[in-house]
Order: sequence, then structure tokens, then C-alpha cells
Amino acid sequence: MIINRRQFITTCGLATLATQLPPLIAQSQVSPHTILKPRRLQLGDTVGLIAPAGIVKAENIATATQAITELGLNVKLGAHILDSYGYLAGKDIDRAADVNNMFLDKSVKAMITMRGGWGCNRILPLLNYSLIRAHPKIILGYSDVTSLLLAIYARSRVMTFHGPNAISIWNEFTVDYVKRILFNGEAVTMENFDHIQAIAPGKARGKLIGGNLSVLSAMVGSPYLPSWYKSILFIEDINEDIYRVDRMFTQLKNAGILNHIAGLIFGQCTNCSLGDEPSLSLTQVLQDHILPLGIPAWYGSMIGHIPDKFTLPVGAEVEIDADAGTIQMLEPAVS
Repeated sequence: MIINRRQFITTCGLATLATQLPPLIAQSQVSPHTILKPRRLQLGDTVGLIAPAGIVKAENIATATQAITELGLNVKLGAHILDSYGYLAGKDIDRAADVNNMFLDKSVKAMITMRGGWGCNRILPLLNYSLIRAHPKIILGYSDVTSLLLAIYARSRVMTFHGPNAISIWNEFTVDYVKRILFNGEAVTMENFDHIQAIAPGKARGKLIGGNLSVLSAMVGSPYLPSWYKSILFIEDINEDIYRVDRMFTQLKNAGILNHIAGLIFGQCTNCSLGDEPSLSLTQVLQDHILPLGIPAWYGSMIGHIPDKFTLPVGAEVEIDADAGTIQMLEPAVS
């Protein structure tokens, strides 16, 4: 598809300005610092499926469509969802256009990303954050989608949701949290049925912010991260040697992020290994970085590359209990 200059400006909304200027507000009486809550999902709503990162196959769309329709929702596909460009689901400008257009489309009430992989960081300068703030909607996904969720929260001041991608396993546990948080608007308490490991005891309150550790660490130094002051940082990862986890935590520490947070939740580090060389354990790495901070923290929350997932509202006020391993929402995340 050929996009001329006028179409590009219309779709991306002068992306350079969008990344340099404060986002516009939907209503003049709403402060630009107010975090907007998107409208809750209702049966019969249309959900947009987008592929902002890795390549999507036709069979993936069939699987995702079935899972979404079983929630009582209709599906609308992004115009470029089956595009491919190397390991990406199309060119940056087209993947960004699908995101912008779904926010603009009045028939679409929410978005679910198809999958992670790699690519969301590349489209962040092309998103129209003023447009997104003027049309706040649920956007749900995880893994590489971390950068999309954090950038929209930071630049548009709209709550986003770290949870299943469209091709994830939509089992009873995962669906229950999606329904309670995104449909019912409940302020739920998320509690593991698996064992958790306390790193440092205690309770803390703050805004819930985080995502995939490797993606988050790759965003350090960019203008697409929110304030970390008194926040609750949640992280997860997959297929990383422990020394790499140590390296990424060190980056967050050296960037000053860890010194600002009020608490930490480490979800799952799926298939993370000690490697072939002598290694610290993951527990040792977490203790080395977290214990000096004097904040509550635990490992093993049901977040990440696992079948049973919480849906985490990025930007919502929560209270965590590191001894019990619970995340208590102190407010609904949808309006």
C-alpha cells in the first residue's frame, strides 16, 4: 500500500510534534496530568486486533478471533495485520498507522495486540499521543508490547493493560481477570495460587507500572517512560541467562529507576537459566539489587510468559503485600 505525504500526516499526526509537545486533552476542564480511564468493555463491543511487533500468520488470526468472540465480542482486523517486513509485521509506518487508526475508529472500543516478538519500540515516535488521549480506549497485551503500553501511559496519560495477547492461552484463570477488570470494572485483589518467594517483607502503595524487563531496560533514556516516583514496579521475562537479568537490573539501578520505586513485583522468569559459566542464582541477584532499597518485594507473581495471567492496569493505584504476594487494586481501571 502506497501512502502519500498527506496521508502520512493525517495518520501519524505530525509524529515529531506529538513526541515533543504535551498531549492535548479531550475536554478543556480535564488537567493534562489527569490519568484517563478507558471505557469498560461490554458484550457486543468490537475489538481491534493489531500487530505492532512480530509477524502474524493467518492461522493466528483464526485462533485469536475464536478466543475473542467467545468473550462475546466482535473483531475488526488492522489493515496491515498480515503484512511482513523481515521479522516485523510490516513497515513501521504501517504498524503505527494501524494503532492510530484503531484509536480513531469510533466502531472500535478496545484493542488487543496479536503477539509480542520485537518491533513496538520502533513505532513509538510515529504514534499520535494527542489523538490517543482524545480517544482513550483499552489496549491489552504483554511482552514486547510493554513499550507500547508504557509509552501510551507516559505520553497520553491513559491507563493501559498488561495481560494476554490475542494468541495467548485464554484459559479460565486468565479470562476471569480480563472479565472482572475490563468488563465489570472491579477493583480486584490478585492472589497467586502458586507459591511465591518474599524478597523483602512489607506493604507498599503506588501506581502500578512495568512489563517485560528486557524491553523496559531497552527504553531507558528515551522520552517514552513514565515517572517512577513512589511507583510499584512489576517485571517479568523469558529465556534470559541470570547474568543478563543482573545486567538489566544494574541498568535500572544506574539509571536511578530503582531508587524511586516504592515496591517491586517480579513475575515469572520463564526458561531463565544459570548458563554454562559459574553463576549467581536469580534469588541472589534480586536480593543484591532490592534489599538495599528497603522496599517490599517478592518473586513468583502470575505475570509473564505463563498460561495463567493476571491483567495488570498500568497506572492504577494499588497496594502490594510482599508476604502474601497480593496486588490489591485501590480503584477501578475502567470507567
